[in-house]
Amino acid sequence: MSHAAPMNEQGSEDFALSFNDLNVVFATGGADVHAVKGLSLAVRPGQVVALVGESGSGKSVTSTAAMGLLPENANVSGAAKVGNVNVVGLDEGKLRKMRATDIAMVFQEPMTALNPVLTIERQLTEALELHDIAYGKEATDRAIELLEMVGIPDPAKRIKQYPHQFSGGQRQRIVIAMAISCDPKVIIADEPTTALDVTVQAEILDLLRELKDRLNTGILLITHNMGVVADMADEVAVMFQGNLVETGTVDQVLLRPEHPYTQRLLAAVPRLSAPAVVTTQADAHSSETAPPGRELVLEAKDLVLEYDMRGKIFRAVENVSFDVAKGEVLGIVGESGSGKSTIAKAVLGLLPVASGTLSVRGHNLPKLSPKEARKVRKDIGVIFQDPAASLNPRFPIGECITEPMVVHKIGSKAERTKRAEELLDAVKMPRNVINRYPHELSGGQRQRICIARALTLNPELLIADEPTSALDVSVQAVVLEMLQELQRDFNFACLFVSHDLAVVDMLADAVVVMQSGKAVEQGMADTVLHAPTHEYTKRLLAAAPVPDPHEQAVRREAWRLLNNTK
Repeated sequence: MSHAAPMNEQGSEDFALSFNDLNVVFATGGADVHAVKGLSLAVRPGQVVALVGESGSGKSVTSTAAMGLLPENANVSGAAKVGNVNVVGLDEGKLRKMRATDIAMVFQEPMTALNPVLTIERQLTEALELHDIAYGKEATDRAIELLEMVGIPDPAKRIKQYPHQFSGGQRQRIVIAMAISCDPKVIIADEPTTALDVTVQAEILDLLRELKDRLNTGILLITHNMGVVADMADEVAVMFQGNLVETGTVDQVLLRPEHPYTQRLLAAVPRLSAPAVVTTQADAHSSETAPPGRELVLEAKDLVLEYDMRGKIFRAVENVSFDVAKGEVLGIVGESGSGKSTIAKAVLGLLPVASGTLSVRGHNLPKLSPKEARKVRKDIGVIFQDPAASLNPRFPIGECITEPMVVHKIGSKAERTKRAEELLDAVKMPRNVINRYPHELSGGQRQRICIARALTLNPELLIADEPTSALDVSVQAVVLEMLQELQRDFNFACLFVSHDLAVVDMLADAVVVMQSGKAVEQGMADTVLHAPTHEYTKRLLAAAPVPDPHEQAVRREAWRLLNNTK
């Protein structure tokens, strides 16, 4: 299959963005790193080309080259053209003029892409003024219009607010508004929905699709979510270790992949399995119907959790009841702000319980003295969403893993090291990483270290808060498989908080669906995820994209209908 970008007689002005034999080599202290190897690819106006592959395959380096943002130690050859202008070797002043007006970028993490100390107005008008498009009141009016275009309610009022006053999905919309502010010919969207809920993700993808049609902008979509590819892309290019291994239309690549790597990548995508035969045991999760022999580890009854916001009480969770026994996984699903992570926080003792009971092994946490509570918490392990933020960058891996032993004053130095080595074996990491530091490992490896640390004290309860949302599909598949194995070996109870329904379907025995602090539906995973009764669960399931373009088109329509009737 040829990967060369098609050319027309005059050259290549048909393209919004094109790469021709792009090579990027990083000069490092050791051997040079050849990150992109002879890549040729083109994006036409109004077309979405998805660039997929795992972390380290060279996707983001390719996009950074197009923006002219590669670091000093990068040697770039070949061409990266925005319209007709080759940005490789272009001087900094000209590049700066092109950014935003010709090529714009939507970054993965909206909170780091926005300046926390400037109002949204200041950040939106800045680009307009820099590029001589509009000033003063005219710039503010244009900024309000942009916010309205990306679906931010009450834009005239909200434009005066700061990034932290918006939700994650709204922040991502603001980043998109900034990207389209100067009518660029091409937008590079680097994992634009990774950190978002399925329903918010569906809205953001809808928004990008609508803007692309309205503004005839070319989009280079970088993602590892195959559902998003099926939903958005016209063409797909698959990257592996710096090479383009397969390109084609979305149907060809997702439904008839030719390269073994693409086949492996698609095989690793967790999918909502076909509806199972509904069991009559509809609510196995109220303790009355509990089968005999369940050893309850965590039990919540009429749990109410509140935040005190400057004297105003905000009720985050209202009258939720559930339980988890040894060897079981309870999935808690819902959108951001539904209260799912708040429940995890309360179990960890990071939030007081306003009313109701929350018992671990029969001990009601709200009633315990701090000393007793600490003893109970020794039996709880936790895996956080972001492995980079939850490991101390100054600690070597061995110390990261044994930190709980130090906190609870368990074992001698030699015993701790031995435990760290055992756990590295358990999470399938080589023992020699024990003296390395977190920044030397990849995201998937760091998440394995976090899992090892969570298991240090042989917990009876493991709390996993979105543990795979930051990982590639193939890495995620390995981590999830490992969690299942570890649960078989250690037999812990697990509270699994996630917005990825396919992952919950794969792991959980029972599910609680949260919406605005209330449990709207709960029961066995087979029942809830395959024969949902509540409208909200149906919407949530319809919003989860699947890696099949035809099925995805049907689901998108169903999602729109469900949303219009709510």
